Amino acid sequence: MVAVLGAAAQAAETYTPGEPVQGDFKTYARAFLENNCFDCHDGDTTKGDLNLAELGPVDETNAAVWKSIWAQVTLQEMPPKKKSEVGIIDRLRFSDWVVAELQRVMQDKGGFQAHLDPNKGNFIAHDLLFGTLPKGIRLVPTSSPARIWRVTPQEHITRLNELINTEPAYDPTKPGLRTRGDVVPTNHGGELKLYFGTDRIIRWEGGTVAYATAVKSVPVVLSSARKHGLENYPNFYTVNSSEATQILGKAEDILRYMAYGPESLIGFPEQITDDPKTYDKIKPKGDIRGTPIAIVYNTKIVRPMTPIHALMKEEGVTDERLRSAIDFLFEAVTFRPPTEKEAADYLQIVKTSIDKVGKKDGAMMGLSAIFLDRDALFRPELAATGKPDPHGRVMLQDWELGLAVNHALSYIQPDAQLRKAIAEGRMRTREDVRREVTRMLA
Repeated sequence: MVAVLGAAAQAAETYTPGEPVQGDFKTYARAFLENNCFDCHDGDTTKGDLNLAELGPVDETNAAVWKSIWAQVTLQEMPPKKKSEVGIIDRLRFSDWVVAELQRVMQDKGGFQAHLDPNKGNFIAHDLLFGTLPKGIRLVPTSSPARIWRVTPQEHITRLNELINTEPAYDPTKPGLRTRGDVVPTNHGGELKLYFGTDRIIRWEGGTVAYATAVKSVPVVLSSARKHGLENYPNFYTVNSSEATQILGKAEDILRYMAYGPESLIGFPEQITDDPKTYDKIKPKGDIRGTPIAIVYNTKIVRPMTPIHALMKEEGVTDERLRSAIDFLFEAVTFRPPTEKEAADYLQIVKTSIDKVGKKDGAMMGLSAIFLDRDALFRPELAATGKPDPHGRVMLQDWELGLAVNHALSYIQPDAQLRKAIAEGRMRTREDVRREVTRMLA
């Protein structure tokens, strides 16, 4: 009797989408099932071999059954319209309760995200979206949940490209030419790869296939759906252990090129020359097509000169030079400066690595960890700071807001004006966003 009264009381309340549903299995869900589902799914009538009379509270063992119930009730397939008159508010409230319970019990077991599937949007009742809302539904101003967005493969490889290749500045008289900030293009085979030292190659052995094989390259690691824009959902993407391992390996390749340039790619010093005949004098006999020793690089330095190069060029190490390299690399891959704690943590990691295996390998190993920093692979929108409005919403601000704006318009680091606005506390309001977007698009 108490459970039935509890369900009736819920039905009389105003329903606000997004707010927690009061009640547990005994005081709410059990009554809903008894009132609407037991006619077809009790001990006597087990339609579809489903007996809901024996179903208990949501847990990991019966989660699949509850997921099926949630889907059927939400799609208005259960209970059938002929059998029961379940109002839309009751369906929505019950659906919210089941989702919340599934999220709770599956939190440490892979989570529950079926309700976030974009394809589920096609099943929302048309009248709820475009018609007059039923009496009893109260909406509150919209907001997004706190979340982290994994960067796209294109954005990630463009960040890495900035570390080893110098792209030309935009020339308004030649708008069709590739310029800094353009996405890294796919090769002739449709592969998205990051190539090393192509701007210094003056000769190679063989044809285009041999060239593509000989040139040092790393493929994109992060995966995503083929669809882009509004049909792509970065909040679904993760970085698994296999991808993390690949990122670490490729990070060392990138760091060595940042430090030594083509010297990290060659087999003989004579491969770096402005006169290919110099290499011909010592070049190994036989077919070397498709191998690293098939390429000759010129002596002109065109890659970005960074604190990584300075760190490895000079003998020994100092905290100052290590910190300079860490600060530069962290900001290059995360688009924001490190906090003092972050910088101190990475400084300790690098120093420990150097102590164990020496500077040449230890610096590379320690600095590689920065490539796996959360903000190097994800863009946070956690709204950890700021004052909530009357509805509990907190607007993004400072680096989170600035990087959200930058992400919408660019694959490279925020420009000087946007960085200055963020640092001075001028990225906290809608007006701030309007100002920067207008400036960036002008």
